[in-house]
Amino acid sequence: MNENFEDIGIEEGVTMENAKELILEGLDCANCASKIEQEVKKIKGVKNASVDFVSSKLNIEAENKDVLADITIAVTKIVKNIEVDIKVVEPENKSDNINVFDELFNKKTLARFGSGIALFVIPLIFELPHWIELLMFVASYLIFGVDVIYKAYKNLLGKHFFDENFLMSIATFGAFAIGEYAEGVAVMLFYQVGEIFQDMAVNHSRNSIKALFDLRPDYANLEVNGEIKKVSPEEVKVGDYIIVKPGEKVPLDGRVVEGRSVIDASALTGESLPVEVEPGDEVLSGVVNKIGLITVEVTKEFQQSTVSRILDLVQNAGSKKAATENFITKFARYYTPIVVLIALLLAFIPPIITRGTGIAQWINRALVFLVVSCPCALVISIPLGFFGGIGGASKKGILVKGGNYLEALNSIDTVVFDKTGTLTKGVFSVNEIIAFDGFSKDEILEIASYAENFSNHPIAATILNEYKGKIDKSSIKDHIEIPGYGIKVIAEGKEILVGNSKLLKRENIKVPEADEIGTIVYVALDGKCVGYIVISDQLKDDSADTIKELKKMGVRRTIMLTGDNSATGSKIARELGLDAVYSELLPDQKVERFEELYENKLTKGNIIYVGDGINDAPVIARADVGIAMGALGSDAAIEAADIVLLTDEPSKLINAIKIARRTRSIVWQNIVFALSVKVLVLALGVFGIANMWEAVFADVGVALLAVLNSTRAMNEGKVAEEQKS
Repeated sequence: MNENFEDIGIEEGVTMENAKELILEGLDCANCASKIEQEVKKIKGVKNASVDFVSSKLNIEAENKDVLADITIAVTKIVKNIEVDIKVVEPENKSDNINVFDELFNKKTLARFGSGIALFVIPLIFELPHWIELLMFVASYLIFGVDVIYKAYKNLLGKHFFDENFLMSIATFGAFAIGEYAEGVAVMLFYQVGEIFQDMAVNHSRNSIKALFDLRPDYANLEVNGEIKKVSPEEVKVGDYIIVKPGEKVPLDGRVVEGRSVIDASALTGESLPVEVEPGDEVLSGVVNKIGLITVEVTKEFQQSTVSRILDLVQNAGSKKAATENFITKFARYYTPIVVLIALLLAFIPPIITRGTGIAQWINRALVFLVVSCPCALVISIPLGFFGGIGGASKKGILVKGGNYLEALNSIDTVVFDKTGTLTKGVFSVNEIIAFDGFSKDEILEIASYAENFSNHPIAATILNEYKGKIDKSSIKDHIEIPGYGIKVIAEGKEILVGNSKLLKRENIKVPEADEIGTIVYVALDGKCVGYIVISDQLKDDSADTIKELKKMGVRRTIMLTGDNSATGSKIARELGLDAVYSELLPDQKVERFEELYENKLTKGNIIYVGDGINDAPVIARADVGIAMGALGSDAAIEAADIVLLTDEPSKLINAIKIARRTRSIVWQNIVFALSVKVLVLALGVFGIANMWEAVFADVGVALLAVLNSTRAMNEGKVAEEQKS
């Protein structure tokens, strides 16, 4: 399918050679992630850059591969200037997952917090000389805040003024300056505790998301000279034989050559129904062998296998950010400086223009502003929400390539379907054979079988299955398959044409009338039509319900584009309740018709196209959201589509829309909740009602609650019915 990429609009110049992926180990600040992304985009030679906070990945697209080494060095410097604790490493050098609880609650940390709390509590309980009290508060403050102060200092050197470390340092310094020692220490303690729980929540979310994609096999049982050797899947080559025991994952794509079993593909497709396999059947990596011992001949190397491609696709989905994520990133860039400016004005202007109020009182109110101003609750929870939605969708066999595509499903004007293999089963049967000019039905079927012998089209397979005779393949010459028309061959010295009415018209052959409902396959011999074959397809069981549900969800139009004849297309459209159908379309005409639909859409909503991902690749690429259905193992589908449905059920589209709406609801809950609390505390702070305790809650407390709310998007169980907007 690669030869079609230019036709379907794949951007030229974006290759693996001029792309680079780096891991930002220790990235726990979403605000820092945004700053790193913005600074990396400014590096000379960088075409585009994206930081995925959830997976801690930095994806860089360079103008050419020669500058990648220099870019990597520049990235390391930028990251160190923004956050000194982050390490920039190559993907192959990344550290294994660390138990977050053990890391945060080790003996050293417990001793630190224990001594800090003791120094803080003693002056509160006992009356001590002022200088001893001050000394103990300062010691406690340094124990809790030395790392925050150090990070703030490093960030100042890098000219990054508005991060949470700087704001928290200034706020607590201010508390000490106005004599509020206990409050200064308590705020730093509360902040550190909140950060610990926030880090735990974020890491728990990350690990939960990663667990959703726990498809990667750990080993393969390679058969070598009659012996079984346990090796890494990366070591296995195409053509090798592997043994898969009951209960093991199939590590690589392949073909069963020995043994029979039942496989569970639910990890890939979300469907729990087991599938029987026997010699000759294809099996995909990531499925689980349930009962029998099978020998599999490997057909794809690990990096090209289904499980590897799916993992790569989903784990990199965070680089394609939703419009809401981009908006919040820009919002945070202006929001924090504005709040800091208001804090400065609040500290010094009111004491000048009012009488009877001391400057200490207004500085304290300004410090509340500083603490509240950090936008972490939004910047952390929103990407987690979208990635959680993507993860939840993947467990139901729906692969979404980015948050932008998930968000686009919330606003749909029109859904356009392909027919064969999408709304119908693609399983054809011969219903009737009509013969002319003294030819028998068997002769018409035989002639058609000679023409279709080398074709892989489903209709060709149907005709060949119906014909029970033998075919002399050596007599078939000059086989030409004409896309959108049919087939032309020379067999036993005679020219045979088999295809639709357009093929006969193209060859200036008179087309007989056909009233039968179904796909009409005309058969011509030496320039004359000698008969036709009527082939019919069956609707999928959930096609009609899918159309009804889409209309309930507010989709304005449901349309079908098909290359089939108008009688068949109209019959199917009536049965399904489609709003319109366009028949007898060649592949290029499908694109033209889709462009017309796009120009005449009823609302500003998106137009979605659902097809099989191979013949429909040009339209899938053109759509606002292109969806390939039943595309498990199809390279063309995974490349061309924005969303891949791993089973043949149209109703998966309904699931995808529900997940998208649920995710949007959670994201907006976080936005409204975080901004409401921050605005409320800011307002209360102006009037001196809210102190720094409430301010810290409005920062780390709200962030923690928003992160926990985001984890709901990962729930792939019952998706709540969405409210209509």
